[in-house]
Amino acid sequence: MVRLLPKEVKFFEMFEQMSSNLVLGASEITELLREFKDTADHVKRIKEIEHAGDDITHAVFVKLNSTFITPFDREDIHLLASSLDDVLDFINAAADRIMLYKITAAPAAAYEIAKIIVKQAEALGRAVKNLEKLKDVLPHCVEVNRLENEADRVCREAIGRLFDTEKDPIALIKIKELLEVLETATDKAEDAANVLETVVLKSA
Repeated sequence: MVRLLPKEVKFFEMFEQMSSNLVLGASEITELLREFKDTADHVKRIKEIEHAGDDITHAVFVKLNSTFITPFDREDIHLLASSLDDVLDFINAAADRIMLYKITAAPAAAYEIAKIIVKQAEALGRAVKNLEKLKDVLPHCVEVNRLENEADRVCREAIGRLFDTEKDPIALIKIKELLEVLETATDKAEDAANVLETVVLKSA
């Protein structure tokens, strides 16, 4: 008689850690963009959060390579971990731009997009929390996708205004790049939501 091995469920716990860490990173960049006070401290904390995220992502990959039976497809586990990590990477990239380009102020749209990233991170957290039971995951994925569309609109409109009002071409390039990096973080959150949706649909 073949003995059935239990599925390794620790992945769900690790994904919850990743999503919680992502909320921290998103909240930190939002606070930075709100007032541009204590910028260096915020950037330092974002880097610490991003490093913690890298550690969790690495742990997922190590666990994946050493686990015989996974709770869902290996490829999807890898994609979900990578996608969640990508969001944090672009949050960190935005913080890097602020320091590198010595940005001391940004359009209100940058703060608005950062707040959208927080909402996406929270929605992803709720989806991940429900993933093990495969219940009430899809509505949160839909919300993440809706928020990405909102961020895309905010970014497009802000860049349009920037070209109309900013007379300094160097400043224009700096702010445009910051806005685009923040918007890309929302794209990566949508990628994570799409992976979650795939996992649910495959299990239906």
